[in-house]
Amino acid sequence: MNSAIEQRRRLVTELPGPRSRALQERKVAAVSAGVPTGLPAYIVEGRDGILVDADGNQLIDFGSGIAVTSVGNGNPRVVKAVQDQIARLTHTCVMVTPYEPYVEVCEKLNALTPGGHDKRSALFNSGAEAVENAVKIARHFTGRQAIVAFDHAYHGRTNLTLGLTAKNMPYKDRFGPFAGELYRVPMAYPYRWPGGEKACESDAFDYITDQVHAQVGEHNTAAVIIEPIQGEGGFIVPPAGFLKELALWCAEHGILFIADEVQSGFCRTGDWFACDAEGVVPDLITTAKGIAGGMPLAAVTGRADIMDSIHPGGLGGTYGGNPVACAAALASIETMEADGLAERARAIGEILTGRLTELGERFPQVGEVRGRGAMIAMELVEDRETRKPAAALTAAVNKACHSRGLVTLTCGTLGNVFRFLPPLTISDDLLAEGLDLFEESFAEAVAAIG
Repeated sequence: MNSAIEQRRRLVTELPGPRSRALQERKVAAVSAGVPTGLPAYIVEGRDGILVDADGNQLIDFGSGIAVTSVGNGNPRVVKAVQDQIARLTHTCVMVTPYEPYVEVCEKLNALTPGGHDKRSALFNSGAEAVENAVKIARHFTGRQAIVAFDHAYHGRTNLTLGLTAKNMPYKDRFGPFAGELYRVPMAYPYRWPGGEKACESDAFDYITDQVHAQVGEHNTAAVIIEPIQGEGGFIVPPAGFLKELALWCAEHGILFIADEVQSGFCRTGDWFACDAEGVVPDLITTAKGIAGGMPLAAVTGRADIMDSIHPGGLGGTYGGNPVACAAALASIETMEADGLAERARAIGEILTGRLTELGERFPQVGEVRGRGAMIAMELVEDRETRKPAAALTAAVNKACHSRGLVTLTCGTLGNVFRFLPPLTISDDLLAEGLDLFEESFAEAVAAIG
């Protein structure tokens, strides 16, 4: 059925339709209220950039399940790999009796991640789990305890990763106390750095490292963890050269540099990893989301001496590196390589940036368009002089997009950023149609709110 889905939006009912509304009633009665629903159109199938709901509506997907289905829903290579693998072997737990797909995925990660040094990998289930294990590894290897994270960071929803995550609502509120020895410093956020973009370029690195020195102490710091392009925080891109300077500073002080590439990895930014754009080689890198075409898989990859310092049994988990998920990852990576999806991400980025910049020329509520590759954001403000966040307008635009059958996502610590994460397999025609709908939604919301 998936191959027959026309790559075009089609609405046959209002959104959500009657079948989706009935399913939502069941959801409210059965599922914790803590698990929210952004657009309650219940999806039954999908292919590339189209999602089909229970009422037969075809929605344009600008979210990819939050950067997960980068190779597209229903990718033929992934479907075949999963079908073949699940017919052969579903699970044993790699720590009990191992299997080749786990090893193959680790070999691929060791080869693809930044740096030509000797590496090792370990597989897990989710991005948060990968981050937790990266912290464990860093503390074990260095003998230090302090972990430094950044304002606007998002690293997960477990107790330790919530301590690293910056945003209170909905993630952290009333869930504490959180794990200790976690410290936060300002992010090099050019659009909102005191003094502006130029001041951020010249001052941010010194200010941030001075804060670590004064409040934590380099000799106490096991690792600095950073998203090379922040995800949930608003697709914040630090100034050119900042990441490399930070990595060199870490190396000088025996601090491990952890790149959290859970959202930015696997061709999303126009390179295999966001670190590649500046030649930054992290000591440890965490990956998940786009790694396996929608199957749950995550990883920590790092220097062999660091990864091999952990005692046997110190890493692992019952489901981590499940053979079916590993098969999906190998097929996803094959697709990215064979179909040139890094290059495709760059082309998508040019289209998105061009159209959104044009929108900004017409509407002063567009504060900034930023990002890289197919990871592009637009920050909305009430006016460009004060740069006051326009959270209400952002929510209104999002609602208008959903009513038109365009699946969109917002983000940002201040609730005022749109993020664009279409599948890397989306066609130019479908991308253009989605952007037309976004512009209509934007104009409607501006007219209603002002």
